[in-house]
Amino acid sequence: MPKPSIPQGTRDFGAETVRKRNYIFSTIREVFELYGFQPLETPAMENLETLMGKYGEEGDKLIFKILNNGLDNPSKRQKANEDFEKVLEGKNSTGITERALRYDLTIPFARYVAMNHNQLTLPFKRYQMQPVWRADRPQKGRYREFYQCDADVVGSHSLLSDTEFAIIYAEVFKRLKIDVEIKINNRKILTALAEICGSINKLTEITVAIDKLDKMGINKVKEELSEKGMTNEQIGIIETYLAIEGSNVEKLNKVAGLVGNNETGRKGIEELRYALFASGLSSLTVDLALARGLNYYTGTIFEAKAKNVAIGSIGGGGRYNDLTGLFGVPNIPGIGISFGVDRIYDVMEELKLFPKNIYIGTKVLFFNLGEQESKIAFLLMQGLRANGVASELYHEHAKFDKQFKYADKKNIPFAVIIGSKELEEKLCIVKDLKTGEQISIMQDELINAQWLKG
Repeated sequence: MPKPSIPQGTRDFGAETVRKRNYIFSTIREVFELYGFQPLETPAMENLETLMGKYGEEGDKLIFKILNNGLDNPSKRQKANEDFEKVLEGKNSTGITERALRYDLTIPFARYVAMNHNQLTLPFKRYQMQPVWRADRPQKGRYREFYQCDADVVGSHSLLSDTEFAIIYAEVFKRLKIDVEIKINNRKILTALAEICGSINKLTEITVAIDKLDKMGINKVKEELSEKGMTNEQIGIIETYLAIEGSNVEKLNKVAGLVGNNETGRKGIEELRYALFASGLSSLTVDLALARGLNYYTGTIFEAKAKNVAIGSIGGGGRYNDLTGLFGVPNIPGIGISFGVDRIYDVMEELKLFPKNIYIGTKVLFFNLGEQESKIAFLLMQGLRANGVASELYHEHAKFDKQFKYADKKNIPFAVIIGSKELEEKLCIVKDLKTGEQISIMQDELINAQWLKG
């Protein structure tokens, strides 16, 4: 019999891990709520046509498709074999698959807005915390099933949202004590770059290549652009753009010299200046190589990276002024950001940033020292629970050593001991398992002990 296992790129989460993840979730949720965002959830699977063509050629390859039901029916088997060959060639066939697991939370959100825009109060601000799936190659910080935490605003062109999202990133990571660099760019500048190169129809190829600069280096980027049919002159313009360095102000001035005469580029630079100076964040850095190679971004784009940790981005997003137009509802502007919870978790684990008290679930363990003793212990335990103190009664009468080991393994800070003597005198012994100190108090005083609630 084979050993039990789970799919590659997925994970089980024990109690300690879940508590740490919930700490991240609750921190992000608090900031989202502080800025007026409302919760939303969408199905784990979407119609395939909802997802395909929204993430670029690279992204489409990573969508997990779901086989249709009934493919074991003999009458459908031959047709299914033919359809499956199409799928292997990278094509889609409704005969074999019509649905897929969601790739991210943004496109399902756009679909939701398109379906419900007549009932929504605009601007509509939502946040969403759910798992997504990508058929990617698993590696450190990259999983096939992982959570995203998104916040989006639709129905407003105001650059106030661009500014607030930069501040939300800074606030969340400040609360999590992660030292980050928040990178910002504008897709209008990249569009202008493509227009200057005379290759606006190759904007996607340019952004996908530029987005790989950190991983591949400039020579590989140039090779990829050449393979996409760009001339040496066009590649030279892009190389000049990518070589721009300096402070935020210097970068904007230099890029203005390169693309500023282009109307689209000028608007992109103006939008960048607004977000930079309105936010007042020292951690906000202009990164002209930031491209976020997804088709739907049209304006400001963000990426957050943790300092002092070798891991990819832990957040990203941007403006997508006509995302719902993909679903037949045009002219609804939007902007959103996403937090990569799994990578944030890895960063906090590596840097030991989780609070120490996060590991505590049960706060009090009542020892089981006999039938009558455990009856009284059970009543006292229920009283503590009613007052919000997480408590347990050891499940059976056992030696002290065994019960102490149980408390130690579960990181329980206090033990309450009621033996025959304490039962007779209506007392209980409360032992601090960290310091070894213990006190004896009356049983009816235990329930209202304020230091147990702290």
